[in-house]
Amino acid sequence: MTVAKTARVVVADDQTVVREGIVMLLGLLPGIEVVGAAADGEEAVRLVAERAPDVVLMDLRMPRCDGVEATRRIRSEYPATQVVVLTTYADDDSIFPALRAGARGYLTKDAGGDEIVRAVAAVMSGEGGLSPRIQRLLLERLSGPDAPAGVNALAASPSAPSAGRLPGELPDGLSAREAQVLSLVAEGLSNPEIARALHVSVATVKTHINKLFAKTGVRDRSQAMRYAYLHGLAQPPGTSVT
Repeated sequence: MTVAKTARVVVADDQTVVREGIVMLLGLLPGIEVVGAAADGEEAVRLVAERAPDVVLMDLRMPRCDGVEATRRIRSEYPATQVVVLTTYADDDSIFPALRAGARGYLTKDAGGDEIVRAVAAVMSGEGGLSPRIQRLLLERLSGPDAPAGVNALAASPSAPSAGRLPGELPDGLSAREAQVLSLVAEGLSNPEIARALHVSVATVKTHINKLFAKTGVRDRSQAMRYAYLHGLAQPPGTSVT
């Protein structure tokens, strides 16, 4: 898979050998141009300001300014730049703060070149760039015994809603159509797939998504997925209704 246009990428990692290795790998990948490399979060923010990259591949544990804080600043000050976390860590204390800070993608450092290209292409097109491993961990966290009450209630309820069965009272002022689109987003459908399912144009789907993002306060599709599970608008994979 290649990105639709050449993606201008900044790499942020405090370990010199790792940083240089990532830069070398990216130089071999189609559709990616490395425009800077940072040794910490402060330098990453500065490079974004200077070079306006499309994507930052962001490590989390760095001195001076860690990856979460750097992500928050970049998404606040330079919203045209997307952030894909590339880190060793895949625990709740790493994943959720990074996603809340505005990261649209999350990969671990065992990701291959194809996986990095897919994540970069996804975030540049407005999708989420979560690796399959991270998606699985998120779903296990959201549907497991320690998940928030809304998720457990959803998994246990015989009337748990799906894309075609929405609750009568919707959260945050969502319209029925917006909630339906949200449930399809949570099922992993792309905008064209949602358009085909609902027999509407892709432009209409994008309008609904923009509105529901504004109403719910989510920033990307991974946050929208979590919101849908927490509010009973979609059922996490792996749960059964009896």
